[in-house]
Amino acid sequence: MALKLGLVAGEPSGDRLGAGLVQALQAHTGVALFGVGGEQLRELGLNSLIDLDELSMHGFAEPLQRLPFLWSTLKRIEEQMLDERVDVFVGVDFNVFNLLLEARLKRRGVPVVHYVSPSVYAWRRGRTRRVARSCDLLLTLFPFEPPLYNDAPVRAVFVGHPLADDIPLMASADAASQRRTQALANLGLTGEFAVDGPVITLMPGSRISEVQQMLMPFLQTAVLVAEQNPQASFVLPCATDAIQALVEKSAEEGLFSSLPLTLIRGQARDALCVSDAALIKSGTSTLEAMLVGVPMVVAYRLPAVTYQIVRQLLRTDFVALPNILAGEALVPELLQQAMQPAALAQAMANALRQDTSAVVKARFIEIHESLRCDASATAAREVVSLACSRSGFVP
Repeated sequence: MALKLGLVAGEPSGDRLGAGLVQALQAHTGVALFGVGGEQLRELGLNSLIDLDELSMHGFAEPLQRLPFLWSTLKRIEEQMLDERVDVFVGVDFNVFNLLLEARLKRRGVPVVHYVSPSVYAWRRGRTRRVARSCDLLLTLFPFEPPLYNDAPVRAVFVGHPLADDIPLMASADAASQRRTQALANLGLTGEFAVDGPVITLMPGSRISEVQQMLMPFLQTAVLVAEQNPQASFVLPCATDAIQALVEKSAEEGLFSSLPLTLIRGQARDALCVSDAALIKSGTSTLEAMLVGVPMVVAYRLPAVTYQIVRQLLRTDFVALPNILAGEALVPELLQQAMQPAALAQAMANALRQDTSAVVKARFIEIHESLRCDASATAAREVVSLACSRSGFVP
């Protein structure tokens, strides 16, 4: 008997997460897929109701402008789930849209799972009640999240992070050396990237708006680091062609023209694997760098008015995921006015020190191990258990 699974993954990251879940389900039972997803989910058999790009939106204004389309899309998905009589529905991230859809489906008697807790640990902790009202089961990526829902009427289960499963633990120098050699080959840099000094990856963001904000101070920092350590070299992964064109234009100008900078298209993980340290915009890339085992300096700057609003809402001492997971200032965070090239360069010099690097890497391994729980398989077992108990599904 095939599991009739409804699923909405409204972003590429959710598509990857949902695909891992479906693959784990397919390893043990037949799965009939309904809903919305991207390329990876379509390859697994999902006939997506709409193209994922149609749900791609940024900022505050665009969702409001497209509200009629979003509402009609939500209704179409709701009707499909009811018409197909799905055994269980899983909303993968895409929180505002999915939580609204989930609440409507739950009221109609559909068992509902929300996969990935919103960042209630950082702000709007009262939101836990809304999440709880919208779903029957919440699957979280981080171990500190389920306790946040102790007083809410929902079962919250830590399943681990798929990225922690995907990236191997680097517990030995030999393993790290082999990984670096393979990453150089993947990047096509074998033979031309034999450097004696440290390699530093610059990651100013994956969206053009982020890169426009962060690129100049990152390049200025690289110049200062190169002055202090003439043997240093730099790698900058570009998520899109537009970002690469912007970086190339900036890097060719003035004081950056002599900077030993290698640009690559995508392949951010390989870039991290060849690096001794990284300068990273605050965000999910800090998690990947931690799992790869790269000491880092984290930076971010928001427009002044936006920052004042965020500051009032923030309920955590840290913004970088490695620090939140460690419960301490494991890596330096330089935010807003503190994000000055001289300060970033000094923080990078400290991160490159062998004694500092060794301590940080050891803690990274501990945290990595705590997140390795075979996340997709664990999530799949929870989804099947809910479907069996609530819909009478029999694997």
